[in-house]
Amino acid sequence: MTPTKKGQRANFMENLAKDFARNKYLYLMMVPVIVYYAIFHYAPMYGAIIAFKDYTPMKGITGSEWVGLSHFKDFFSSYYFWRILKNTVVISLYTLCFEFPAPIILAILINEVRHHIFKRFVQSVTYMPYFISLIVICGMINDFTNSDGIINKLFMYFGYDGQAMLQKPEMFRSIYVISEIWQKIGWESIIYIAALTGIDQEQYEAAHMDGASRWKQILHITLPGIMPTIAIMFILRMGNMLNVGFEKILLLYNPVTYDTADVISSFVYRKGLLEFGWSYSTAVGLFNSVINLILLFSANYISRKVNKSSLW
Repeated sequence: MTPTKKGQRANFMENLAKDFARNKYLYLMMVPVIVYYAIFHYAPMYGAIIAFKDYTPMKGITGSEWVGLSHFKDFFSSYYFWRILKNTVVISLYTLCFEFPAPIILAILINEVRHHIFKRFVQSVTYMPYFISLIVICGMINDFTNSDGIINKLFMYFGYDGQAMLQKPEMFRSIYVISEIWQKIGWESIIYIAALTGIDQEQYEAAHMDGASRWKQILHITLPGIMPTIAIMFILRMGNMLNVGFEKILLLYNPVTYDTADVISSFVYRKGLLEFGWSYSTAVGLFNSVINLILLFSANYISRKVNKSSLW
């Protein structure tokens, strides 16, 4: 190590020691978070090695036979690969195009409301579905879309045949995305409402004096003001692009709708827990995680270049 590098390292350690002494309580508060991530997020990564082994519980991870990329090859050449990849991508894109902008629009609309009682009422009504159990939510969706459900009967006035909607593969994705919007729009709007409060109100006053309409103010002040928040949330969403919530899928789908509803996460559940294909399901899950990681880095890079906002 050269003298210059030694000096830089000594200077870094000295600054770190001073910062630790000055903010020791903040560092102490970080300890539970670090321990949590180490135990529940990083330690389980060791188990991903079974994707490259023919794992059996009796032999354990270290004693199981090494098979390399065999499980990945089986998955890529299987009949299910293109089906579940297509379904995952399509549902993710539908969610990104319709569910992601919905809370942004709601936050802007709430921000434009001047009547405080009505504003609080709208916020309360839109927040409520998020706090309802997912099982209850899916039960409601099943009841409403059954052949004798209220939504089904309403659609029958417009010529619908009356068949249970969740028994029709072509309707599953629409029902999933619409229910996602209904369930999450209020809760996800909170962060955008908070970002809106940080916009300097003098900008609106100056725009109003210059004759700008409310639409012009939204377009040139509100949206640019919350764009860094939108960019960060978009990056985080891209990092979970293929992680379609399997709990909701499992509660809503059935063998009739597998062609349009079966996604990577539900496939992993069936193969891993129901059919005991631990290594095969781990390989599929690892493939999913790698794709999500690539999407996360790509979205972060593009956002940093285009919008000057990024996670790192």
